[in-house]
Amino acid sequence: MASFLRSGKKIVAIGRNYADHVKELNNKVPKEPFFFLKPTTSYLPSGGNVEIPRGILAHHEVELGVVIGKGGREISEQDAYSHIAGYALAVDMTARNLQDEVKKKGLPWSAVKGFDTFTPISSFIPKSQVSDPHNLSLWLKINGEFKQKGNTADMIFGISRLIEHVSSIMTLEEGDLILTGTPAGVGPLNAGDEVECGLADGATEKELLRLAFGTVARNAGYLYQPGQ
Repeated sequence: MASFLRSGKKIVAIGRNYADHVKELNNKVPKEPFFFLKPTTSYLPSGGNVEIPRGILAHHEVELGVVIGKGGREISEQDAYSHIAGYALAVDMTARNLQDEVKKKGLPWSAVKGFDTFTPISSFIPKSQVSDPHNLSLWLKINGEFKQKGNTADMIFGISRLIEHVSSIMTLEEGDLILTGTPAGVGPLNAGDEVECGLADGATEKELLRLAFGTVARNAGYLYQPGQ
């Protein structure tokens, strides 16, 4: 994991930023970017194992990550790209059954997204090596079978708009990661599953990043019991 990310203090995860994903979860398309925070302790470098907590239905969500290189507050869309250091490929793991329950109760999502190992992440690629971040193909396979395929061209809110919106609320700092949302096809991971993810230039199909990890059961710590 790049030194940029090691120095970051927060993961800002954008929700509902691909229309097909919004539809598959029966959500409404947001009028402005919607986001939540994940702890940096949830990072899992490529090659590690996602730990599925006891009783949790864990879902995968592959995403383009934007790595902040220069911090700022109230960053304009016009100036947004000068604050980007580069990009990474990540998976936003979600405790779906716990999320369904807390949403019904109007409770926060912190536990749903914040378990240790719940943000598998690739190596870092400088922005100079990405010709168009809004034309990147991303995909996820489980045990060799495609589960998610998408292109960043389908994002509802573009990267500069996301940076403007987030920084209008909270200061972005060097090393912070913005997860830009996931395309359709999210679904469960089970202990023993092997996951591969890729990011490629949408015009040339040249592969830019690869992420791989395993999945194991966590036999200690939190135990999810419905209705607790």
